[in-house]
Amino acid sequence: MSFNSYAQKTASITLSNDSKDTISRHIYGQFAEHLGRGIYGGFWVDKTLPVPKQNRIRLDVVNALKKIKIPNLRWPGGCFADEYHWRDGVGPSAKRPKMINTNWGGVVEDNSFGTHEFLELCDLLGTEPYVSANVGSGTVEEMSKWVEYLNFDGASPLTKERAANGHPKPYNVSFWGVGNESWGCGGNMTPEYYAGEYRRYATYARNYPTAKLKRIASGSNAGDYNWTEVLMKNVGPRNMWGLSLHYYTLPTNNWSKKGPATGFGEKDYFNTLKNSLVMEELVTKHSAIMDKYDPNKRVALVVDEWGVWTDVEPGTNPGFLYQQNSLRDALVAGTTLNIFNNHCDRVKMAELAQCINVLQALILTDKEKMLLTPTYYVFDMYKVHQDAKYLPFKLNTPDYEYDGNKIPAVNVSASQDKAGKVHITLVNLDASSSITVTTELKDIIWKAVTGRVLTSGNVADVNTFAKPMTVAPKAFNSAKRDGNKLLVTIPAKSIVALELN
Repeated sequence: MSFNSYAQKTASITLSNDSKDTISRHIYGQFAEHLGRGIYGGFWVDKTLPVPKQNRIRLDVVNALKKIKIPNLRWPGGCFADEYHWRDGVGPSAKRPKMINTNWGGVVEDNSFGTHEFLELCDLLGTEPYVSANVGSGTVEEMSKWVEYLNFDGASPLTKERAANGHPKPYNVSFWGVGNESWGCGGNMTPEYYAGEYRRYATYARNYPTAKLKRIASGSNAGDYNWTEVLMKNVGPRNMWGLSLHYYTLPTNNWSKKGPATGFGEKDYFNTLKNSLVMEELVTKHSAIMDKYDPNKRVALVVDEWGVWTDVEPGTNPGFLYQQNSLRDALVAGTTLNIFNNHCDRVKMAELAQCINVLQALILTDKEKMLLTPTYYVFDMYKVHQDAKYLPFKLNTPDYEYDGNKIPAVNVSASQDKAGKVHITLVNLDASSSITVTTELKDIIWKAVTGRVLTSGNVADVNTFAKPMTVAPKAFNSAKRDGNKLLVTIPAKSIVALELN
């Protein structure tokens, strides 16, 4: 099968209104690490850069993210979190110590963007902060005092210091990560050792009257199911709101040569999609282990690092993880968000890696220039699912076949918002064939359908500063009513978002 053949295929969906689950808005979270140009040159820019700013926070970036209603922002890492000492980033900027970012490029970190700057950014974004605390090289006291500094509304040396630094009232930060990738860059710990450390750190990360903590344990690397087993057995719902999971989609299966972000052919395209669908298996199997110890689903599965990871763009610092973002990446994003929506009974939170200029970014910048990537538009199309009622379904889909391998061509998720509108997001991964989908809607009353579609001429198409709208949503008119059934023809390599009124 080639990119240029246009065979017709069919799929069917039976959609039900029988559900009590909600798709948490926090599934649509983002991640900003002190890495490459994610913070410096992304959110936090030079005073002389001719763009609208508050302090040094770039406001065109803020406005773009506000439009897609990002619900949370994770900071300061990532691997950087476990070498970050929060006191280096508070107080007068000129007095803050400089350090070397040993994880990402060996560049100087000047700490001009610290706790207060991050929380000012979150306030501008209208989003909830998710702070990752240092367990790998930090102390219990250090994390405990950071929580007190941010959340205590009383008299103490730390609250006096916070007031002196410009914020008399507490910030009331609820989401706290207790370490990051403790199996790797966060300390190379065994799960048994980390479970003990988690319980110790979490004990001294106190709840204050104005802020009850949602503590998130450092969870598994992809398919390390033993890690989840040990954490659920040794910690479980006691003092643990969430357990994280990290999984990155590589075009190849080789970390030393991951594959290019641009100019790829159908082989790399297919393999990327096949690898992205592993997320379904990971979420299902980790959830099953969690169910064994937590049948009431009190502990959230938090997929706080996910996305496509390719080779960096030629000529850029290999430690900065700067890559272009194609239609292929958008299809991975749509597919992954559908998976999370469909597991919303356990997946309560997730963060794309990363927000700006790093990995599968929503936004790319070059000095004063800014563009929105194809992945950004997926989050724009899918924001309708945030805090909506999940609608279960049965799907029959044809396969997308390449070189003797096959994957399901269509994936979907659906929800109903508080106004009664039904939203269906469909992804057709087949590079060549449009697919006509017949949807039966049980116990759902509707009169009209509107939609948007994201696609382009080639799966490797990207948005550039010269041509920023190559891959952008357009009105979609290939959906119609047939009795109470919905008939939709999804173009090849596309994402379609429908609204039923």
